[in-house]
Amino acid sequence: MLVLLPPSEGKAASGRGAPLRPESLSLPGLAAARETVLTELVELCTGDEEKAREVLGLSEGLRGEVTKNAGLRAAGTRPAGEIYTGVLYDALDLASLDPSAKRRAARSLLVFSGLWGAVRVTDRIPSYRCSMGVKLPGLGALAAYWRAPMASALPEAAGDGLVLDLRSSAYAAAWKPKGEVAGRTATVRVLHSQIVDGVEKRSVVSHFNKATKGRIVRALLTEGAAPKNPAGLVEALRDLGYVVEAEPPGRAGRPWALDVVVTEIH
Repeated sequence: MLVLLPPSEGKAASGRGAPLRPESLSLPGLAAARETVLTELVELCTGDEEKAREVLGLSEGLRGEVTKNAGLRAAGTRPAGEIYTGVLYDALDLASLDPSAKRRAARSLLVFSGLWGAVRVTDRIPSYRCSMGVKLPGLGALAAYWRAPMASALPEAAGDGLVLDLRSSAYAAAWKPKGEVAGRTATVRVLHSQIVDGVEKRSVVSHFNKATKGRIVRALLTEGAAPKNPAGLVEALRDLGYVVEAEPPGRAGRPWALDVVVTEIH
């Protein structure tokens, strides 16, 4: 099983470990593209600070992120699973997993990134600021830039197993599963169900959506669930106590869309 995750906008500080070694990152097929994005981002952030802030969409209060990006090559590193923070990662809580679940996380979790393309949670990276929605002056929109290198690297990473796609739309734009890979891919939407005046109403709540996705991944890792396909994932989630609604796609080569329906927000 390969689980595709979005990164977090906020990130922990870079560690005290050795500086970045690009050649050590997973998915070596993305190495050349990573170097290109990294070079342009560092050049942008060592030049005109106001231009860099505008390109990166940073507020005045986040001015320090430009300086951080300028020093990426010399900054300390730590595992990506520690760099990424926020609601989904708080709920996932990688640090508290037992050793077996941590090994499963290392094998199955892949975090998408505007800067790195995608990394495993064990890859050592510095803290940075560069979302997939950024348009770098020389490269243009990063989501479009990453499509070509992702087209060969991601199917290889997926192997012949289930792909659980929990990315947000901005990161999903960088790689869309096709063909038989799409047929064994499942996306998940979390819906909050409420009874209002005797009628059920459902809504997507962003914060809770992220938290529930983090808990789902944690439960799958903790229980050692290893579904081979989307139908198996539906069964595994129901065994874990989730209410799941799903229908097979209308035609071959399309991903499954699963709705996880919850009645409480926490």
